[in-house]
Amino acid sequence: MEFINSLIGTPLGYLMWLGYKLFDSYWLAIIFFTLMTKFIMLPISLMVQKNSVKMVKMKPELEALRYQYIDDKDEYVDAQAALYKREKYSPMAGVVPLLIQIPLIFGLIDVVYKPLKHLLHLPAEVVSAFTSKAAEIMGTTELGSAPQLRIVELLRMPENVQRFQELSGTLNGVNVEETIRAIQSVDMNMFGIDLAAVPSVSNISILWLIPLFAGLSALVMCLEQNRVNVLQMEQSKASQWGMTLFMIAFSTYFAFLVPAGVGLYWIFGNLLSILVMYLVNAVYSPKKYIDYAALERMKATVAAEREQNKANRKLAKKYYKKFFANGNSETMKLMFYSEQSGFYKYFEAIIESLLKMSDLTIHYVTSDPKDKIFEKGNDRIVPYYIDETRLIPLMMKLEADMVVMTTPDLDKYHIKRSKVRPDVEYVFVDHGCSSDNLAYRTGALDHFDTILAVGQHQVNELRAIERLRGTKKKAMVKCGYGLIDSMISQYEALGEHRNEKTTILIAPSWQYDNIMDSCLDQILENILDKGYRIVVRPHPQYVRRFPARMETLMGKYADRFSEDFVIETDFSSNVTVYTADLVITDWSGIAYEFSLTTCKPTLYINTEMKVVNKQYERIGIVPVDISQRNIIGKAIEKDEIDQIDGIIRQLIENQPAYRERIEEVRNNHFFNLRHSGEAGARYIISRLSSRKQH
Repeated sequence: MEFINSLIGTPLGYLMWLGYKLFDSYWLAIIFFTLMTKFIMLPISLMVQKNSVKMVKMKPELEALRYQYIDDKDEYVDAQAALYKREKYSPMAGVVPLLIQIPLIFGLIDVVYKPLKHLLHLPAEVVSAFTSKAAEIMGTTELGSAPQLRIVELLRMPENVQRFQELSGTLNGVNVEETIRAIQSVDMNMFGIDLAAVPSVSNISILWLIPLFAGLSALVMCLEQNRVNVLQMEQSKASQWGMTLFMIAFSTYFAFLVPAGVGLYWIFGNLLSILVMYLVNAVYSPKKYIDYAALERMKATVAAEREQNKANRKLAKKYYKKFFANGNSETMKLMFYSEQSGFYKYFEAIIESLLKMSDLTIHYVTSDPKDKIFEKGNDRIVPYYIDETRLIPLMMKLEADMVVMTTPDLDKYHIKRSKVRPDVEYVFVDHGCSSDNLAYRTGALDHFDTILAVGQHQVNELRAIERLRGTKKKAMVKCGYGLIDSMISQYEALGEHRNEKTTILIAPSWQYDNIMDSCLDQILENILDKGYRIVVRPHPQYVRRFPARMETLMGKYADRFSEDFVIETDFSSNVTVYTADLVITDWSGIAYEFSLTTCKPTLYINTEMKVVNKQYERIGIVPVDISQRNIIGKAIEKDEIDQIDGIIRQLIENQPAYRERIEEVRNNHFFNLRHSGEAGARYIISRLSSRKQH
């Protein structure tokens, strides 16, 4: 530690020596030293300011990423790292001043404790001789941690001067009398305060002024910091005052541990930090780089979400008690679990068939307090709202005979199989009709007992995955896809529909590189004012997770909106999907919902493919998402968008040929087309009946 203190203290000692020479005052030298260190650290302060501005600037985008990857923490971390890299933001930059401040403190302590070395630049052998004489005068061999301060203190007493004069003649080339006068000239007092002394908690004295002013300077600094500092301004009042109280307590306590000279440095360091804050704000103004309007909207959204979550927790507590009250969970036969309101459509055909074909009571757990299931009003459907926190213990304590859910990754993340009843049958209902191998993580369906398969393509994939991974063989039920059955019925109920103008629905996904973010402007540039009616329908998750982007988009095209060009954000109806003549999408599942419902073609834009399972090629089966792209429509690259008008016209002209092709795909793609609900219900009723008999 002595070596480190000297290593840091020596260069700082020269800075202190310069101040001492300029002002001939020890305490003014300390203030000069403090000012110079702030000046030296100014480039670092500017670097931290730039980094802090980047952090605040990114907050709306980081919040959007939090929503985007709300179900995938690993992807969120990767996306966050990518954003930091793009913005050249360093999470560690903020601690750099602290890392520098620590050696500055140690160096200054060394300077205060060694005035003969740093202020007078006395040779080491002279300091050693005077130290030995001081020990002799005091009748000891140990002068404590600050022997040079003891020498200064002893030479203030006239009776000790003669004893030090005895060193005359023992030090070659050294005038001992001049050295004594030089040491006596070192005045470490400031208005009666000995800056070499350490304030004592147990001994009230004038030295207490240093810790008192250290605490006051911290208060002033924090108050200004909360008004001026780009990061502190964004903290909550509780966080701001928490930091303020901590800094006051720390500064006061710290000033009781070190010599008063170091405390003086700390006081002026806090006060000069205020000037530095104003200076870096003037040089690198946050207002030039940060969209504070977007930031305020994000804060309002987060605050509203926080309030809603508070209310939701109370509601979930009530339903959690209801779920386990009076032995309810122990007699439960069948439970459905839905992540959000919109997922009921994947269960609807099965549930409606169960209600018709059996007397079963359906317990329906949802993680959405506004789920439409609460509006059903059917005595045989018992809904429960369970938030994410209570969902974990609820699932682990389940005693139902069967659980039906669309959520993959069972027993891998927060949703676990029952720990009290190992024989619960977990049934997976797909919320897509394409490739499970592409759409879900590796092993996402490993822990289910039964799969209600949409079509043979899913059976083939899942059996291949089981062979590859050596996992248990699950029951594969040829069920079908209730959503497509429902959409076909709704579409046919509309009757024949002809648009006055060819209607194009642009309906992208919300994944990375989706049409909205990568090429929407280019598409619109080539088809607006070409005689089409154009409806842009962003994915619901895109609207929910990227409000700032949506606002920018709406503002950009506000003056071009008309009957022939709209951006639709009301997803309560599928009429827009049913009545479109053509859908333009990227990798969204809406291509199947549109083409396999209406038998009209889809135009695909080859944006970056969404691949959840990076190992999807290992089973040797090409996903239908890829293989059927140019069967039910046409796929083009982004660099072909300039030709999109001609491609659209070709697809519209060839609709009859596509109709025949798509009908064939539809008939081969789905099990039990138009009757999937009955197939799923029959399986569930059969299984629950057999379990009852056993």
